[in-house]
Amino acid sequence: MCLLKAFQRALVGLALLAGPLLWGQSGQDHTSLVNGPFRSGPEVTKACLECHQGHADDFMKTVHWNWSSRQKVNGKDMDLGKKNAINNFCLALPSNYARCTSCHAGYGWKDASFDFSKAENIDCLVCHDTTGTYKKFPTAAGNPVLQDMEWPKGSGKLMKAIDLDSIAKKVGKTSRATCGSCHFYGGGGDHVKHGDLDSSLLKPSRERDVHMAAAGPNMSCTACHKSERHQIPGKALSVSVSGGGQILDCSTCHAGAPHKKNPMLNKHMERVACQTCHIPTFSRDLPTKVWWDWSTAGKDQPVGKDANGMPLYDKMKGDFRWSKDVRPTYLWFNGSVDRYLLGDLMKPGQVTYLNRPKGERADKSAKLTPFKVMQGRQPYDTGSNMLISAKLFGGYWNHFDWVKASADGMKEAGLPFTGKVAFTDTKMFWKVNHMVVPKGQALKCGDCHSAASVLDWKALGYPGDPRKGPKR
Repeated sequence: MCLLKAFQRALVGLALLAGPLLWGQSGQDHTSLVNGPFRSGPEVTKACLECHQGHADDFMKTVHWNWSSRQKVNGKDMDLGKKNAINNFCLALPSNYARCTSCHAGYGWKDASFDFSKAENIDCLVCHDTTGTYKKFPTAAGNPVLQDMEWPKGSGKLMKAIDLDSIAKKVGKTSRATCGSCHFYGGGGDHVKHGDLDSSLLKPSRERDVHMAAAGPNMSCTACHKSERHQIPGKALSVSVSGGGQILDCSTCHAGAPHKKNPMLNKHMERVACQTCHIPTFSRDLPTKVWWDWSTAGKDQPVGKDANGMPLYDKMKGDFRWSKDVRPTYLWFNGSVDRYLLGDLMKPGQVTYLNRPKGERADKSAKLTPFKVMQGRQPYDTGSNMLISAKLFGGYWNHFDWVKASADGMKEAGLPFTGKVAFTDTKMFWKVNHMVVPKGQALKCGDCHSAASVLDWKALGYPGDPRKGPKR
């Protein structure tokens, strides 16, 4: 029996080398290799490690595991990522671990003591489930639903327990569903954060996305984000100081002069990003959040809903605004951003830009690029003029006391707090990359060069539409 299992595991090793030629596109059938029952996620991972220790070693060097990478930020080398960046959605990770890390590809990151060196903490199933039944519990620090549990709390609705054994026996390649289980649901729910990533992309029509269209190329996320040793190209500007052209760009596949019948469009590509014309709007099926005001939280008042049926208020979170079929904001972008870091000083009475795309008309490396702009009001310390990393989960959402929540959160973040809280306006920029329309629906010349132009020419550094007069 031991010899048989050793032989089976040797075949798995060959499969990793031979790939789909040997085992087909859906991956190895693990029925004879994985023996449960399993009582926890780490128990499954220990079984995976018997054959995949090398893959685990590679994975533990990635952003998906560490939630940070070494970057040069504001002139100094540092680790930056989800673990220490601030945003204007749920603010920051410190002191909110068990809720935020429900989207971590690991088990048990419940506080700052999480051991990133323990391979059994890796969650293999969240990326490699093929059954569609794997679920993490939203407040359990990345652990799966192992018994029927009520969610949301007080709703009377149950999240049903999953069968780890059957899921582990049917692991395979990643898919839009597994990638989307986190990336579609950032910011606390479906279609909240990105605008160009939501559950409408699970089986989209060509009008929603020509690349991922179910009745079309049906491309997976990894068709563009090609991984090597678990390193996946592409960077979100919410947690990076650079992203896009240097890492992953449309030209990776569409190089040279793709507009074969229109050399003028090819000329435009020198200063206009492909996404600018080919993603004329985003959030076309599902509205995305564009404003979040934390200053109004804590009140007992009606929720209210907008024309799309989205909530306008939540006692735990404050006021919201949503928008659907959104025209992007167009900015010059050279691939990098200025950014606010936790502990930086801000200026009361002015908008604080949490990440600001860099580039201008005179910068020949910059291109006109589409962005979602997220605006909001969030807490800051009036004594130190620092934005606050507040303890929300298990803190403010229980007692609705901003001073206590701020004291607890700033302590966890290793930052001072003077005990004085007010609220300030902030902005974030999210680069629009997905929801590419068919070429017939892309922007036409008149969309930019007309009285009803989608571009603000003066804001972009022009005296007016350059096609209507001499360039200056």
